[in-house]
Amino acid sequence: MTPDLPAPLAAWFASRGWAPRRHQLDMLREGRAGRHALLVAATGAGKTLAGFLPTLAELIDHPGEGLHTLYVSPLKALAVDIQRNLVTPLDEMGLDELGVDIRVETRTGDTPSDRKARQRAKPPQILLTTPESLSLLLSYPDSFTMFAGLRTIVIDEVHAFATGKRGDLLSLCMARLQAIAPAMRRVALSATVADPDGYRAWLAPDGDIDAVSLVQGETGVDPNIDILLPEDRVPWAGHSGRYAAAQVMAEIETHKTTIVFCNTRSLAELIFQDLWKENAMQLPIGIHHGSLEKEARRKVEAAMAGGRLRALVATASLDLGVDWGDVDCVIQMGAPKGSSRLLQRIGRSNHRLDEPSEAILVPGNRFEYLEARAALDAVEAGELDTDIFRMGALDVLAQHVMACACAAPFDQQAMLDEVRSALPYSALTDELFDKVLGFIRDGGYSLRAYDRFKRLTQDADGLWRVSHPKFVAQHRLNAGIIVEATMLKVRFRNGRALGKVEEAFAATLAHGDTFFFAGMSLEVEKIDTEDLIVRATARPARIPTYGGSRMPLSTNLADRVRGFLNTPAQWSRFPDDVREWLEIQARRSALPRPDQLLVETFPREGRNYMVAYSFEGWNAHQSLGMLITRRMETAGLKPLGFVANDYAIATYSIDPVTDPAALFSADILEHEFVDWVQQSHLLKRAFREVAVIGGLVERQHPGKRKTGKQVTFSTDLIYDVLRKYEPGHVLLEAAWADARARMTDVGRLAGLLDRAAETMLHVDLPRVSPLAVPVLVLIGRERVATGSADDALLIEAEALAGEAMRLDETEAV
Repeated sequence: MTPDLPAPLAAWFASRGWAPRRHQLDMLREGRAGRHALLVAATGAGKTLAGFLPTLAELIDHPGEGLHTLYVSPLKALAVDIQRNLVTPLDEMGLDELGVDIRVETRTGDTPSDRKARQRAKPPQILLTTPESLSLLLSYPDSFTMFAGLRTIVIDEVHAFATGKRGDLLSLCMARLQAIAPAMRRVALSATVADPDGYRAWLAPDGDIDAVSLVQGETGVDPNIDILLPEDRVPWAGHSGRYAAAQVMAEIETHKTTIVFCNTRSLAELIFQDLWKENAMQLPIGIHHGSLEKEARRKVEAAMAGGRLRALVATASLDLGVDWGDVDCVIQMGAPKGSSRLLQRIGRSNHRLDEPSEAILVPGNRFEYLEARAALDAVEAGELDTDIFRMGALDVLAQHVMACACAAPFDQQAMLDEVRSALPYSALTDELFDKVLGFIRDGGYSLRAYDRFKRLTQDADGLWRVSHPKFVAQHRLNAGIIVEATMLKVRFRNGRALGKVEEAFAATLAHGDTFFFAGMSLEVEKIDTEDLIVRATARPARIPTYGGSRMPLSTNLADRVRGFLNTPAQWSRFPDDVREWLEIQARRSALPRPDQLLVETFPREGRNYMVAYSFEGWNAHQSLGMLITRRMETAGLKPLGFVANDYAIATYSIDPVTDPAALFSADILEHEFVDWVQQSHLLKRAFREVAVIGGLVERQHPGKRKTGKQVTFSTDLIYDVLRKYEPGHVLLEAAWADARARMTDVGRLAGLLDRAAETMLHVDLPRVSPLAVPVLVLIGRERVATGSADDALLIEAEALAGEAMRLDETEAV
């Protein structure tokens, strides 16, 4: 039976010449039945409207005051965009004339403090927010009255955070909201979910998958995706696609509006400058990334929504959901790293179900060409990247429990039961929860002598409460899950702010130095503890570097690239130079089977090289490189260093490696991995993050923010104390979990070593192989800013490639 729409909604659809789609009506039906629901539908299928349809129908039929629906987004920009796209239909329905008042507001870190205060006292019916802002709302005593009548929570782009720490926080927030408003309905939306049942369990109270209906959207038109090939040859090295700036500009000229996606903020600044140099027609082009000032981002977003820009260079800050109808082309600079991410990005183009999205991929080198081709094939096959659900992080749990205590005293068992109703924490033991509470109570037995760590106390009646009001203010000032490097504000002398750069980059600058930022060349006039004072200049400049983690190559695409190498029948689809590269590699050395680890050794210019083609991503390769070179040192091979990319790892040493199998044995993860992580900066860095998230160390005091050096000094000092006196501390456990999973990708590392033990193919060569060229040219350039060394890489790669591609008489046969 088709559910009836309220008359104003039905009239609005009719005025547009539209009819509700099947999945939109299905969501309305689930809403009226009071059931939780996960909607999986293609980009442009009207997911957001489907998520809000039950809310709008209920508020039209039964108008009322108070918060009805919470909408949670992973991006501030998406929340703002949704508000714009929701308010317009409401205005067009003429609800005011019917006496229906539906207010829609956003609440993020960018919302003014006076509006935040008013929203708590008199909330709108629909509030659009982020997990962090929701958590802060729950830290106030009036949260119980504010959320008492909450009917629905809508989680958009759920795939973007459900499996990470922000998802842990959101699952705990939902558990708290469910306790406050037992009838609250949970809704999640996504276009790229490979495991719907996994997300249904994550969404459901107590992980009860049967309590969540799965609504499948209609399939859309297949996207049109092309790989842009250079006018000369696919480069041997580089990963930015900068060589194609003129060709990208030509595409911009022939389209109405184009978004040019880059994988890093540094690359976005660089590509913007390259495009501007090629912009002979002086077309309006903008730039958007998370380090720009809020006003700059909002200005660019408004210009895009108003159709006043022809192109926008952007990062992941615009990956998700943002709907600008005039965008008719998306260009990805460099490899996409995953089919799901590619689908999200190309979905920004022709944001409609019945029109194909148009996208162009610009690979940075020959391996990236294979990756781009693999991504196209995965999209065509409907193959998405898998998500791994994990146990909830303990530092996030500590932050959430402190937020709950700020709102009201709590009973330990009731809180534990509530926490366990969130799937990531469903297996939390009594003992571990005791440790978390003990940490918040006094920091742990090694720190309990210090009053500043005594944030909670247990009363005679057994209830836990905040020990002093100062800790409430401290929590609200410092709470958050995203721990970025300390930033300095970039501003002109007149006070106009442009955005922020990381403190570590600012430390490399002096008076008179120049750098590109916000699309401009800037000269440093003054540096103080919080501000970088600049002026505009026409002088050449460098690009800011950022310390964020790299996007990992998905296992899905890695498997497809391995398959290409061992399937010559596929090579006819590749450009001639890529096909020749693989053919000569097969003659001169070998191409590994999909389940095989190829290891090559060869001498060159007085050094001995070993290259392993493992395709496990940069993080895993960095970890393995450190471990392998330590083993080489122990074996007396005199290693000089290593380099890695997403596809391979290369070591270089004085003495040759004759038995690589001994270096790759799986027992390297049992003792050497632990020793390395403990001795390296990795565990300290992980501890720094969990200490900030868990509330042990504050980044900010009223009116003053700590410098990165101050935070590092504090956390490193505490880390050393805990390592020595309390190695079982709950935050050290949390730091280890981060170091294993996120920073070292130890899961993929273990798979690689298992494969090595069973299938390693060692080929000893007289000289460098074609497959080794893209990774070998990185030697000596590991610390150069992203993109800035591409020209030098190309020159060096051509010389190395000439040696690698030469066939001797025996090889030419």
